[in-house]
Amino acid sequence: MKPIATMLSFRLGGTDGVSVEAQKWSGALRQLGFEVRRVAGEISDVARPGDVVLPWLAIGSITGHPAPTDLAAALTDSDLVVVENLCSLPLNLSAAQIVTKVLAAFVNDGGKGGGRVVFHHHDLPWQRTTTAHLHGFPPALDALHVTINDLSRVELAARGIEAVVIRNCFDLDAQPGDREATRQKFGFGADDLVVLHPARAIPRKDVPSALRLAERLDRRAGQRRAHYWLTGPAEDGYGSILDSLIATARVPCSIGLAPRPGDAYAAADVIAFPSTWEGFGNPLIESVIARRPLAVASYPVLTEIKALGFRFFSVDDIDPLVAWLDEPDDAAFAHNLRVADQHCSLTDLPARLDAALSTRGWTW
Repeated sequence: MKPIATMLSFRLGGTDGVSVEAQKWSGALRQLGFEVRRVAGEISDVARPGDVVLPWLAIGSITGHPAPTDLAAALTDSDLVVVENLCSLPLNLSAAQIVTKVLAAFVNDGGKGGGRVVFHHHDLPWQRTTTAHLHGFPPALDALHVTINDLSRVELAARGIEAVVIRNCFDLDAQPGDREATRQKFGFGADDLVVLHPARAIPRKDVPSALRLAERLDRRAGQRRAHYWLTGPAEDGYGSILDSLIATARVPCSIGLAPRPGDAYAAADVIAFPSTWEGFGNPLIESVIARRPLAVASYPVLTEIKALGFRFFSVDDIDPLVAWLDEPDDAAFAHNLRVADQHCSLTDLPARLDAALSTRGWTW
């Protein structure tokens, strides 16, 4: 019988970064011989056998009546519980507190598999102004802590929690998206310079800077017309701000998801990513795989990603990007792909995850 790994989060199966990376970890765990189940407040994709939806775990304030016993029952048969950000960034504080108590009992009572828990940290409370005042997260349980960057590992160590780093990984051989069909779907002209902003509309994604980049490129693109494309909706009360930005934009704007992420990158000509904070920043590597130039702002974790050897354009200095658009040079893509293969390849994830689990001496 296969050991059971349970993925536990606010939401799973969606297009947000945590859901995307949780899906990759699920695949890696299956390669390591696990049966994988999901427990979340919201599961966005097609239901699978073993899924458990507990709405009180979802992002936001708890609605209805939380049932810790239901969560404990959902974890009973688990050999391993992987907690995806739920107790790292408590976006539903009451739920995170309840989950911490249930996991403490799971660890202390042993559970079927010896109470083995992995906290997969994508964000930490002190890294966000809205949660910086919260204490007790992540919980200092007897568990394996995994971060997606060195910055978080160092910050956890300063708080007495040892962690290992497994950076986000990517399918470097993914099939390219459908450029023509996607451009037609969104009404882009054949000569439009499409500036893709693969993000939700929330403050830290810095929509104004991405729009300014599109407007500056529009003035420098000769006969081509720049077109700004934001993939995600407005969240966290940002709707009225986004409406105002779109209404006053000096370039045409589109909002919406492509059929597949690869289609969006294929349809684009430039990727804008001016975030002020990211735990990693998946569009960095996704643009590399799609062979599209990316203009990025300088957020803290970008420093260590660039230290691996990646080269990107800056949203603050568009001259090099304009020069590249005038005379594209694929050598930059080839370089970035070599770096991605060394540090961020999805084929290496099972081995990296297995090595991390082995640091605890866990076997199944």
